Amino acid sequence: MAQLPLVAVVGRPNVGKSSLVNRLSGAKDAIVHAQRGVTRDRSYHRAEWNGRAFNLVDTGGVETARDDAFQTGIRTQAMIAASQADVIVMVVDGTSGLAADDDELAGLIKRTKKPLFLVVNKVDDPDNESAGWEFWQLGLGEPWIVSALHGTGTGDLLDALVDALPADVGEDDLETDYIKVALIGRPNAGKSSLVNRLAGTERSIVSAVAGTTRDAIDTTFTADGRDWLLIDTAGLRRKALIDSDVEYYGFVRAMRAMDRCDVALLVVDSEIGLTDQDQRVANYAIERGCALVVLLNKWDLMRTGAVDARDADPEAAERARQLLLDRVADRLDFASFAPVLRISALTGRGADKILSTAATAYDHHRAELSTAALNRLLTELRDFGHTVSRGARRLRVNYVTQTGTAPPQLTFFCNHPDLADDNFRRYLENRVRERFDLTGTPLRLRFRKKD
Repeated sequence: MAQLPLVAVVGRPNVGKSSLVNRLSGAKDAIVHAQRGVTRDRSYHRAEWNGRAFNLVDTGGVETARDDAFQTGIRTQAMIAASQADVIVMVVDGTSGLAADDDELAGLIKRTKKPLFLVVNKVDDPDNESAGWEFWQLGLGEPWIVSALHGTGTGDLLDALVDALPADVGEDDLETDYIKVALIGRPNAGKSSLVNRLAGTERSIVSAVAGTTRDAIDTTFTADGRDWLLIDTAGLRRKALIDSDVEYYGFVRAMRAMDRCDVALLVVDSEIGLTDQDQRVANYAIERGCALVVLLNKWDLMRTGAVDARDADPEAAERARQLLLDRVADRLDFASFAPVLRISALTGRGADKILSTAATAYDHHRAELSTAALNRLLTELRDFGHTVSRGARRLRVNYVTQTGTAPPQLTFFCNHPDLADDNFRRYLENRVRERFDLTGTPLRLRFRKKD
């Protein structure tokens, strides 16, 4: 999203940055919650005001005096956003007043020499001018009094923001034909590490703590002559195990990411193996029509019992690895079209194959099959004689044509559509895949009366 002007929204935790981003963008993409520290990574959101398009980047809350498991990464991501932005908005809390962290952060962002807006949020009474008095001492100019919750003062703020944007807007890169790729899987499978590896930058905060990523984080870059949009998602657990609102919102954002992606990369932790939840996540992607690639991450860290596979007996290590591959083939038999790659996000092993494999899946996802070739195959199948009968009724398929892409959808015109059971559908799909290379993409089959 770098071609549009960028406005970075920064501040300490729980001052309402995400609420303000949602208000200014006119959407509800950023997760908003009363809990401190909900936002950790940078998340980008498109906004438009008075005919001017720009991007907002929401950042994690910066606490200069506190050093928890994520604060170093949060500070780094926030300062990257500020350094890349054309305009910076610093948000403070009008209800709690000036804090030491406000003063520290103000000192940091003043060094960027960028246009600055000091926004005093959570002021429900727009006539309460005294709410901003104490914030003058930050040295960021006149405070803007707003309420992101109610929207008061945000219109005037937007007027001033777009006036401060660079005159040359540039091209809207939403017009770019990105291959949209979502990384999905259970918590702590290594999705964020993989995003950083593929993008070649520290885009997502990486931690051994499960559930570090909470939002859907978009990253754009160009590789192998193609434009990519990577979407890092929150780890998906079973709904029954989701124990907080924040985790639920992350789950919803991850599902939305699958709705808008072309290819889903299912990241599996090889140390743990393929679980029931990995099966569910793969099924989520297929139900939404995504192309699918399975990545067995941490392949270099696989263990045989309590012994690291690298130090264990080579034959035992190989048996353990083969056992995992067999388990993947068995438990993902409903996604047998998905290629399986053995990788390590940490060392980079196999990472060079990921984008080329995803590009192949993307191309097949949009494949257009020749009607003549499809019906030649259908004629061969009729001559072979495999069909379905029930009582005096016998299924006869007369004609087939492709009626959709992304994923490919084939419509078969026949005399009794209700006779096309699951076994017959699988038989047809297998024969189609034998004739046409559709690696990586699901296939939709429909049956209709011939008239």
